[in-house]
Amino acid sequence: MVDARVRRALGRAATGRALDVDEAGALLTARGTALDELLGVAGDIRDAGLREAGRPGVVTYSKKVFIPLTRLCRDRCHYCTFATVPHRLPAAYLERDEVLAIAREGAAQGCKEALFTLGDRPEQRWPAAREWLDERGYDSTLDYLRSCAVAVLEETGLLPHLNPGVLTWSELQRLKPVAPSMGMMLETTATRLWSEPGGPHFGSPDKEPAVRLRVLDDAGRVGVPFTTGILIGIGETGAERVDALFAIRRAMREYGHLQEVIVQNFRAKPDTAMRGMPDAELHDLAATVAVARVLLGPRARIQAPPNLIAGEYDLLLRAGIDDWGGVSPVTPDHVNPERPWPQLDELAARTAAAGFTLRERLTVYPEYVRAGGPWLDPRLLPHVTALADPVTGLAVEAAHPVGRPWQEPEEVFGGRTDLHATIDVTGRTEDRRGDFDSVYGDWSEVANKVKRPPGVPGAEGADGDLRAGLRLAATEPAALLAPAHEAKALALFGADGPALDELCRIADDARRDAVGDDVTYVVNRNINFTNVCYVGCRFCAFAQRESDADAFRLSLSQVADRAEEAWTAGATEVCLQGGIDPKMPVTGYADIVRAIKARVPGMHVHAFSPMEIVTAAAKAGVPVREWLTRLREAGLDTIPGTAAEILDDDVRWVLTKGKLPAAAWVEVVSTAHELGIRSSSTMMYGHVDHPGQWLAHLRVLAGVQDRTGGFTEFVALPFVHTNAPIYLAGIARPGPTWRENRVVHAMARLLLHGRIDNIQCSWVKLGDAGTVELLRGGCNDLGGTLMEETISRMAGSGNGSARTEEQLRAIATAAGRPFRKRTTAYGHAGA
Repeated sequence: MVDARVRRALGRAATGRALDVDEAGALLTARGTALDELLGVAGDIRDAGLREAGRPGVVTYSKKVFIPLTRLCRDRCHYCTFATVPHRLPAAYLERDEVLAIAREGAAQGCKEALFTLGDRPEQRWPAAREWLDERGYDSTLDYLRSCAVAVLEETGLLPHLNPGVLTWSELQRLKPVAPSMGMMLETTATRLWSEPGGPHFGSPDKEPAVRLRVLDDAGRVGVPFTTGILIGIGETGAERVDALFAIRRAMREYGHLQEVIVQNFRAKPDTAMRGMPDAELHDLAATVAVARVLLGPRARIQAPPNLIAGEYDLLLRAGIDDWGGVSPVTPDHVNPERPWPQLDELAARTAAAGFTLRERLTVYPEYVRAGGPWLDPRLLPHVTALADPVTGLAVEAAHPVGRPWQEPEEVFGGRTDLHATIDVTGRTEDRRGDFDSVYGDWSEVANKVKRPPGVPGAEGADGDLRAGLRLAATEPAALLAPAHEAKALALFGADGPALDELCRIADDARRDAVGDDVTYVVNRNINFTNVCYVGCRFCAFAQRESDADAFRLSLSQVADRAEEAWTAGATEVCLQGGIDPKMPVTGYADIVRAIKARVPGMHVHAFSPMEIVTAAAKAGVPVREWLTRLREAGLDTIPGTAAEILDDDVRWVLTKGKLPAAAWVEVVSTAHELGIRSSSTMMYGHVDHPGQWLAHLRVLAGVQDRTGGFTEFVALPFVHTNAPIYLAGIARPGPTWRENRVVHAMARLLLHGRIDNIQCSWVKLGDAGTVELLRGGCNDLGGTLMEETISRMAGSGNGSARTEEQLRAIATAAGRPFRKRTTAYGHAGA
């Protein structure tokens, strides 16, 4: 008799209704006729997805070689026979020639994937690994992995799939250019299996579920086609198994990057701590696969390894899989060496017997092959397209890999290069990108991540904190940053009416004490050298796809022409920022600086946000410090401290999807300061943020300034909502209120007092009248003449894109203040 909970859950699943955790858990227990019914539902969902994908009845696999780059690992998983100890190996790592020998043999037999599997960061545990890397000039295992992946691409044409374990956002950025896909099994979200003695992951730092979930998110933010999955039968409960599937679904919906999900059954191995634990039962595996299919939906690609299912091909196909994973005619499964791969003829026959056709795919799934640019680095595209059917995205089975140069594509300039001039006349072509519904992830998942502000304290307590905060602001303003005074600082951020007027008066007094009465400005020109970008920042209306009507790329000569025009018009600075263009060559940023300095040697080059710097360094495969050193040697003078938005990752991942984490931003600007490259600092506010996050952001800036002293100014940037995707999707509010504009600028002056003297207000975002008022509330700087400005204007700012010196001086005069022209670093610039 079927359990009532199972019957109810089956009914909901059969009618396409969403299941909750309890219902999914009930389905895991389905057996007998209930299991048959569950498999039928799952199979129907899978079949609908294959029809939608244009390959009905097709089950895929990848023909691969398995490259065990190193079997050393810093973790101690109690079921693993892959990881071992140095004295059991001939060497800590495979030599490059050994890697290439395996890859060449695979290429000769028609394989197209090189699966790199290795332990997590072995050099952090084993001196033998550290010594091996040092002797060959590699800083880390990941550096060596990157080098080997490039060698495989160039020497054999096989496509690397990288499984190096836990990776940071920056490491994913660094590896993306050398591999079409990567992977890491989530395995489980059961923290107790990691934290409690005797658990299968106890003593393994890289198996903490929270860490692995962060990797899934970071892979999505970077845009890596990614493989993940769960391992069943290692001691998890049914509820914990379901929780892992829900976590995978959330990441899949938010970023769209999970190209396949593996449901793998535990098989006990000799010589491991878990050798006596029973194998996961195959009907349990089938039920789990079916539940995964129901939860993840028709578009998910779900895999079960064919060498671990004891010949039950039909059972797993009925359960809803549509992929058999990688199968090798050359190398064993080094993770499960006791379980040989099936012969491809047998796999095809077993698949056909169940009513399906077996087709070869590449390591990167067809959907990502066809999408191209956002997912695949341009240096990989020739390798991928040489092996892919251009219509289906599947592998051309008769194609044999051939080594090809791993190099930059041809630069293509042009597009709407007059956007800087026409944006104020004809505007943008459309109010949003053509891929609005897909590039930013699932908007409902994004909305779920918005953190609402904490509750407001009672009126009596808030009023007392406000009065105390005003007193402290007048006597010791920077003390408001201290955690002990947080309630006072938050009360001040909520100030309104007479209290706000008093706050602004105090801020203006602090301004007068710090920098005097002069209102400063710089004669400069903004140059946006490209707006092609696939990062998918949800607040950005500037980024365009290469094929969009408003997209453009400037040539080096066009950039130099604009710099020379600016110099002739009296500018002392050019400010350069662009989209994260995948076709920007590794040398492109330094080439831009050199082109400007060659044409106008005296021009100050203020260029490249921390996001541009960190992604360019990753693309070049060098540390940020080395990359910044190269830019400094090319002539870079200072950098803009943009791309900060709010330095709180909970906010950043809602706003930006794929932009650098807060810690990476801090690393870039701090490193720049240490190299003598100063920067501005910024905060964009008024979207999905709240005052507690503003306070925390300013604390981060103060901490950097205390360590480096490298910030020249702070610029508060009100969110321009009109064409911002996150506003159009109904998630962000329509920018800050005028009260918030006043309070943010005043509080910046007070909280950063004694650390950052110059507080700038943006006439582009605030307008002339608003700028005048903020000059009376703590600000002392107007920024620059700009001459052109497209980022805010594309977002919908209505305040134009240029101001003359006379217009900026008029703003200062309207505020009742003298004016002074400055240099980028706030020196005197002469008349």
